[in-house]
Amino acid sequence: MKYQSIVRVKIQGACGGVRKAIETARQVRRDHPEEKVTVLGELVHNRFVMEDLAAAGIRTVEGKGRSRLELLDEIRDGMVVFTAHGVSDDVRMKAQRLGLTTVDASCPFVLSTQKLVRKKLADGYAVFYIGKQGHPEAEAVYTSSDQVYLVTKEEDIPAEMDRPVFVTNQTTMSVLDIQDLFEAIRSQYPNAEFHDEICSATRLRQEAVLALKDTDVLIVIGDPLSNNTRQLEAVGKKAGIPQVIRAESAEDLHPEIIPAGSRIAVTSGASTPGRLVDEVIRLLEAQ
Repeated sequence: MKYQSIVRVKIQGACGGVRKAIETARQVRRDHPEEKVTVLGELVHNRFVMEDLAAAGIRTVEGKGRSRLELLDEIRDGMVVFTAHGVSDDVRMKAQRLGLTTVDASCPFVLSTQKLVRKKLADGYAVFYIGKQGHPEAEAVYTSSDQVYLVTKEEDIPAEMDRPVFVTNQTTMSVLDIQDLFEAIRSQYPNAEFHDEICSATRLRQEAVLALKDTDVLIVIGDPLSNNTRQLEAVGKKAGIPQVIRAESAEDLHPEIIPAGSRIAVTSGASTPGRLVDEVIRLLEAQ
């Protein structure tokens, strides 16, 4: 082996919410073998998981730039599975009007954030929601009310509010970026109420990367569409690791770009199957 060390970061890979969503979809297929089963958007952001579901006869409707509400127009019958990212009440009501049988595979952490936002809106707050434009988890929240304001960067912070402000966030954001935006909002709205909703799976994976010592190269395995995977990559760079590589799988990794003698750490996003990490480590060990 030409590398000094290859370490599997202790906390990584598919989280409980992802595993629950996948098992929910598979159970629907087992319980209703003759029914048409369609997932509304990608169940989780990982191409390999979606290919496995398709092989099991589970259809997915997806379209870049199209909302969950718009995608529902492609489902006319059968059972529809809501993804781990959650959906808005408008999506739920539209599915009911279409006569579809719905199965909710939403992550419990996502549902908890949605419940919290609904409560604060009912209490008369304006909600500043830190998240990613177009991401299905964020979309389910920021399209729910005209009193929810999406904040992706400091320039998005509303200039003034005539009601109390509540600040929260998408569960898969960077722990570092969230704190920066919290401080920017606090400086403008010192009386705002803050609630950090980064889920434990995302937080622990990022903290594990931040805690790495004596690491020359960090390899992050995950789908390009996975926000928590991209955040792991960003956290690795902010932690000062000299070389950070994001790869979808072993096929996407080019070991020749990694210098001989490197101390390598391998991690993966919360929607990445463990077998993909195993394949990457085998590839590295064979060099």
